[in-house]
Amino acid sequence: MRYVLILVASILLFPVGSAQAQVSIGIGVNTPGISLGIHIGGYPRLVRIPGYPVYYDPYVQANYFFYDGLYWVFYSDNWYVSSWYNGPWQLVGPYEVPLFILRIPVRYYRHPPAYFRGWPANAPPRWDRHWGPEWERHHKDWNRWDRRTAPAPAPLPRYQKEYSGKRYPSQREQQRPIRTDKYRYTPREPVTREYYKGTRTDQRRTPAKKDQGRTPDKDRKDRRDDRDQQRR
Repeated sequence: MRYVLILVASILLFPVGSAQAQVSIGIGVNTPGISLGIHIGGYPRLVRIPGYPVYYDPYVQANYFFYDGLYWVFYSDNWYVSSWYNGPWQLVGPYEVPLFILRIPVRYYRHPPAYFRGWPANAPPRWDRHWGPEWERHHKDWNRWDRRTAPAPAPLPRYQKEYSGKRYPSQREQQRPIRTDKYRYTPREPVTREYYKGTRTDQRRTPAKKDQGRTPDKDRKDRRDDRDQQRR
């Protein structure tokens, strides 16, 4: 299948060591999914966000996180996920992003988009305002939670420190057996498990465009049609 690489941006990261690391982000067209390449030079320096089961790298000038056994990147108004620190990555649609990723306070976004300006630093981004009323209808009370019930953070995949430069396995087929052998954690959230196993396809659903004109009755009818189709 033809692969076309479109260079979207180049972002300089603060170094883990003494040398600067280059980040190049590209989108693959006419492939089974979007491939995002982030090159940070080595295993990230992950620090836990206080009170959250989420880590971030304070030395990387990108919106780069670790949660539930996976790495998460927010770039150009999209979320991407990978089980290895330099990808390859999969696109995650706004309706699929885990709640604890959505709840990350604004201050931990190292390269925030312009529309974050003026939002409280210790509160999560206003996704309901940005993604619209249809998204909000599917995510009622998304930013309300009892911090005492937060799950424990997933163990960090420190085994990946051994893989950098030419040793880094850039293909999922190369990564999977290494991860299975060295990292026994199972993601807790259903959507995260699907991405972790590689059974989830890219989710490109855009609330503002694809849900216009939808109603609760229409949603229920679609679910009934899906169930009827599965029984056949």
